[in-house]
Amino acid sequence: MQVGKNVRKILNEYKNENNIFNSFECTKLKAVNKNKIEALIHLLDDTDSEVINAVTDNLLQQGIEIIPHLEKVWESTLNEKLQERLENVIQDIQFETTKRNLKDWSDRGCEYILEGAGFLAQFQFPEIKIAALDSQIEKIKADIWLEMNNNLTPLEKIKILNYVIFDLHKYTRNSGNFYSPQNSFINQVLETKKGNPISLAIIYMSVAYKLELPVYGVNLPKIFILAYKDDSKPENSIHEDNDILFYVNPYNKGAILGRREIDYFIDQQNLKYDKSYYTICHNKQIVIRLINNLILAYEKLGFHGKIKKLRELSAVL
Repeated sequence: MQVGKNVRKILNEYKNENNIFNSFECTKLKAVNKNKIEALIHLLDDTDSEVINAVTDNLLQQGIEIIPHLEKVWESTLNEKLQERLENVIQDIQFETTKRNLKDWSDRGCEYILEGAGFLAQFQFPEIKIAALDSQIEKIKADIWLEMNNNLTPLEKIKILNYVIFDLHKYTRNSGNFYSPQNSFINQVLETKKGNPISLAIIYMSVAYKLELPVYGVNLPKIFILAYKDDSKPENSIHEDNDILFYVNPYNKGAILGRREIDYFIDQQNLKYDKSYYTICHNKQIVIRLINNLILAYEKLGFHGKIKKLRELSAVL
């Protein structure tokens, strides 16, 4: 079965005009294209599956810039089949954008952990902006910065972070609803000020990053902690445990830990020794662990479609 001539004409005309279909970088829809966009959208109501697939592929290539127009058509039509197909296109565009953003963050070196966590949160909350999340981190940083000076020891600096994050801003553990997906979506943790070990650690790390403090993640099983690195040591020694001054547990209001406490935890949990339990991990590993937390949460809820998509996101990192 072939796509009809009129359909093919609309597709080809729209594709060739300014080559807009071949780029995710279009910042706005030009007025001259609106009629053709609308014609494409209404072709989603076609009974020919080849037509629907061709139109869907073209709309997907538009990226998030076309979503407001799709939503406007959805609101103005009473055609339930068209509404359903529009919803599917919107969701697919949002997911592909999330996947692209995560891959871009990974390719850039994963420097700022809040970005990675924020892009992952867009999986469920596509409307959130990384800048809005960052502004909340900036507010915490501003309160800490007022108390900081160069004469403070690393331990004294961490005590200030602990006071501002946990006492002043009231961040705390969500032990009553530990397996809820909201514990792994950083926007909700920032909103409710409740999280799990890894999401609280991400907020703590993000504040430390803004303050240029050498605080990094440690991928300890069943809990997630942070390490304060000796900043007098060379940068390439970041994964050596003997360059760590002490550990911090954000899930317990920033409690200070030494290697002995980690030894005890490993014995208590019957874990086999692994050097990675004492050393700094890459930010990419932290976001992958955050994804795994979400997969576990959705397994408990029976949301298998979300699990499949989360595994796709993990695969791009």
